[in-house]
Amino acid sequence: MTGTPPLSDLFWARGYTDPAWARWHTTSGRELLPSRRVWRGSGLPSPLPGGPPGADALAGLSVPGPRGQSLTLAELLATAETDALLVLHRGVLVHEEYLHGYQPHVPHFNASAAKSYLGLVAAVLAHEGLLDREARVTEYVPELAGTAFGDAQVDHLLHMGTSMSYAGRPYDKALEAQRYFAVLAPRLRPYGYTGPATIREHLATARTTGEPGVEFRYENGNVEALAEVLRRVTGTTTSALLSEMIWSRIGAEEDAYYLLDADGVEAACGGFSATARDLARFGEMIRLGGALNGRQIVPEAVASTIVSGVPDGYPRRVRLPAAPPSAPATLSYHDLWWIPNDPYGSFMASGIHGQRLFISPALDLVVVHYGSQIVSPAVPQPPLIQAFLAIGTHLRS
Repeated sequence: MTGTPPLSDLFWARGYTDPAWARWHTTSGRELLPSRRVWRGSGLPSPLPGGPPGADALAGLSVPGPRGQSLTLAELLATAETDALLVLHRGVLVHEEYLHGYQPHVPHFNASAAKSYLGLVAAVLAHEGLLDREARVTEYVPELAGTAFGDAQVDHLLHMGTSMSYAGRPYDKALEAQRYFAVLAPRLRPYGYTGPATIREHLATARTTGEPGVEFRYENGNVEALAEVLRRVTGTTTSALLSEMIWSRIGAEEDAYYLLDADGVEAACGGFSATARDLARFGEMIRLGGALNGRQIVPEAVASTIVSGVPDGYPRRVRLPAAPPSAPATLSYHDLWWIPNDPYGSFMASGIHGQRLFISPALDLVVVHYGSQIVSPAVPQPPLIQAFLAIGTHLRS
């Protein structure tokens, strides 16, 4: 039949619409794959001032719904298949809610929101002179010579500025995302799979299809190549690097962790899990210009310029041709962070199935949302950005 995808492509596309996949993808990866902890450090957890967990602080607030209707926040969270929602306003925990049996001490899959955390680490290393944004990737990782990522500059990786295809097949974002998961998890491979079995093998199949720095193409390989660059620069694992630079310094309550491939390499583009409370601490540190509890963790010049430091011109600032359904049309992208270009200087880390870390400096707001949303054309996506802004403007007033 004309227009019908081959059976293999139907297999790869299955995951986005399968409820069992969404639940595994967000909560249970560590039970199926090896992992490496991101150590919280030896200090005491930093306080999160506020009341005990509960659903009534903002539950009745009116927010936009997925079809343009008005819903209460509680109704939206049900629609969004929310697992956790934490709201910090001016450093105070004003709302903390857990659903679907999710518990506060359990790390939750962050999916692609993890890209932004690595982007922050890279920006700090560049600020400190340890990483050259304009250098070709092969200067750090010679093994990537001849690939789409090796031919690019580090800055192209930070802004999804490469154009590639894998193993000679036409590029399809959704299908390549599923194939990436098959690289990580043998249980997700179709019968007879003979493709790459590690992240490095996967990257080696990427070939350039266009000049880097011209087109925005949201692709996991950029982040995995960047993670390999950072491992070469620092001589340490991605887990140890994030622990040393950030996680052990924010007063986290729990270790976070990364999923690993068969080589023991972290899945940097989306294999990170952490508790909602600890992600809120991380977001609050960024909101406060890189400082928390009187300690400068990230240089203020990095933390405070995720939005304002974006210069004109591609790839640092771009109107995306295919923004997420809940995003404003003026969405931009910088150092692996999404920028809504709203009046409040907001930016966010975003992952599939509803993972969000939303930071709005002008609203003094940090929101952590964990979810298990089904991704399907038949299911309207909840407008989370608009809901977060409604929460922030309500709290400010």
